[in-house]
Amino acid sequence: MDSYLIQVNGPGDHAPMLDVHLKNTGSTISPGKVKGRKPRWAVRASEMSKKTFNPVRAIVDSMKVEPNPKKAMISLSLGDPTVFGNLPTNDEVTQAVKEVLDSGQYNGYAPSVGYQSCREAVAAYYNCPEAPLKAQDVILTSGCSQAIELALAVLANPGQNILVPRPGFSLYKTLALSMGIDVKLYNLLPEKAWEIDLEHLESLVDEKTACLIVNNPSNPCGSLFSKSHLQEILAVASRQCVPILADEIYGDMVFADCKYEPIATLSTNVPILSCGGLAKRWLVPGWRMGWILIHDRRDIFGNEIRDGLVRLSQRILGPCTIVQGALERILHRTPPEFYHNTLSILKSNADLCYAALSAIPGLQPVRPAGAMYLMVGIEMEHFPEFENDVEFTERLISEQSVFCLPATCFEYPNFFRVVITVPEEMILEACSRIQEFCEMHYQGAEGAQDLECDK
Repeated sequence: MDSYLIQVNGPGDHAPMLDVHLKNTGSTISPGKVKGRKPRWAVRASEMSKKTFNPVRAIVDSMKVEPNPKKAMISLSLGDPTVFGNLPTNDEVTQAVKEVLDSGQYNGYAPSVGYQSCREAVAAYYNCPEAPLKAQDVILTSGCSQAIELALAVLANPGQNILVPRPGFSLYKTLALSMGIDVKLYNLLPEKAWEIDLEHLESLVDEKTACLIVNNPSNPCGSLFSKSHLQEILAVASRQCVPILADEIYGDMVFADCKYEPIATLSTNVPILSCGGLAKRWLVPGWRMGWILIHDRRDIFGNEIRDGLVRLSQRILGPCTIVQGALERILHRTPPEFYHNTLSILKSNADLCYAALSAIPGLQPVRPAGAMYLMVGIEMEHFPEFENDVEFTERLISEQSVFCLPATCFEYPNFFRVVITVPEEMILEACSRIQEFCEMHYQGAEGAQDLECDK
């Protein structure tokens, strides 16, 4: 029997000692030799990384085209309202962060779900009689994208499926597939201002359906569901006993003649995880502050989902503490005219863009009601040179230096998405170039038929 003394790290000069007795069997293990294993390098990417796929990046990165060097590039592709500097956040927002930074009180770790006082501030901001909230109903996250990731991770297991809108935000599929969760796409209807095809939606539900994602207001459509349509969606979820993951990052970002209804305010029994954040409405996407609001008045989620969200949040140490410290002031002291001015600019751009593109033969824009986007249908039969929306948008870049995302990125071919956050003069110039492009390539019914015959 051999005896060893092991020193254990501890405070002071006298660290405790452990007296450990090991039986000496007479055998030794040579360094580098483990029975049955021949050492060799075999470093491989994980299965999760291999399953992670962003269709937007895949499509955009494959679009190897150069813009027209004679025309300045106009990018209408990126959903970041800060790019051109024409939509700054409010001074109250930035001042709140400056004061928190100067205080030195928010430099350490916060609880993984966020500071209690900050959760209380979010709960107070969104609390209403129709959908009451308390601090324990709020999980703070690193942006809305992490909120969606945690919500998916707590609701679905590998092998289950989720219901995702088409067209829809590509992140849902990216996250789900990386987790081994299957995706079923339900259709939105452009002829009905992008309402959900409810019959199609319900036909997709099966015993493995874990949740329904409802994105309202919508990226990429810029659409807004009416109260009655939201009630119809809830009726489907209630009949099928499917919880809802509500992506409401564009909540309240709707134009003056429209009314936004958070889906939880209309639900009497369907449990809902509502995901939101500061990114869009407060025009600070880089600050990475999001949240999950847990709506569960019938206690269907119970403690299991709540505890699951807490455990999942502990995988990282929560969102930025500086922004957390400023959160109460940002939510409760940002002046109403800031929101009004932002929406006035977006609506003006949307109206200009819709009117200009509506006048172009071969294009069918769908009027938006909010968010920061407008979807445009391409009558591909009148543009027979192009196989699809990807080729159409590639040539638009190479000839006119206007970059719009092909809607194949959103699982919806033969459309393209326009971002309406750019300055007004750029919207007008872009629409003028799109008109020039379409006039160059448009073929009437007879011309398109002749071109098909020549192929």
